[in-house]
Amino acid sequence: MTYSYFPGCTLKTKGKDLDLWGRASMEALGIQLQELPQWQCCGAVYPQARDEIATKLSAVRALASARDQGRELVTLCSACHHVIKRVNGDMRSDETIRSRANAYLQLETPYGGETRVLHYLEVLRDAVGFEELKKRVVNPLTGRRIGAYYGCLLLRPSGEMGFDDPENPAILEDFIRAIGAEPVVYAMRNECCGGYTTLENKDYAARQAGKVLANALNCGAEELITACPLCLYNLQTNGGGALPVRYFTELLAQALGVKEGTA
Repeated sequence: MTYSYFPGCTLKTKGKDLDLWGRASMEALGIQLQELPQWQCCGAVYPQARDEIATKLSAVRALASARDQGRELVTLCSACHHVIKRVNGDMRSDETIRSRANAYLQLETPYGGETRVLHYLEVLRDAVGFEELKKRVVNPLTGRRIGAYYGCLLLRPSGEMGFDDPENPAILEDFIRAIGAEPVVYAMRNECCGGYTTLENKDYAARQAGKVLANALNCGAEELITACPLCLYNLQTNGGGALPVRYFTELLAQALGVKEGTA
């Protein structure tokens, strides 16, 4: 099974561990992630203005490239997934945005939202299956109490993202069970960590990150996992160090017995 894959800028730099462990783990599961050729930054933030077209164009290029390869498009970074999934929805449902974007890009075949966009976790849940993943685990993380940190971007707006229940998500908790650990459910797992305010208001970002970590700690978590490089940075850097925070792909690789040198 092969998917087109959009890694995004951060996964080539500060967030490279999310990417490397993710690729190695999928390979161990018999799934190939084929990186899109000549991809560009997704734009990092979804533009709210309906008439803002230019910052959506790189996402449209990626989507069209996956369509031309005849594959579904997998993303891993929460921010990239958010932007690309929402831009794809625009291209499918908004004639004005679709016509203007295609007029700019002058693609050989105009793009109209044909590509299906999946997050890496959705591949694990829906293509591999968590029950099958459980069978493939060679190093179960028994005894580890892990809190899932979703953040904002995977879940909302729920009508567009279609990822999980925004108020009571379960996909990361089910993942934690599949790798043999115990999920810890806590109230702030789907609240904003404040990461987007880090440069402008570091004090607020630190307070918000501290609240997330304190809530998880008070509920019995010993560590957190996330799919968001910005969330991981903010929780680690500004959260006060109450808990270790890791990418979920690192724990997946541990459970599958992927050697460090592989990544």
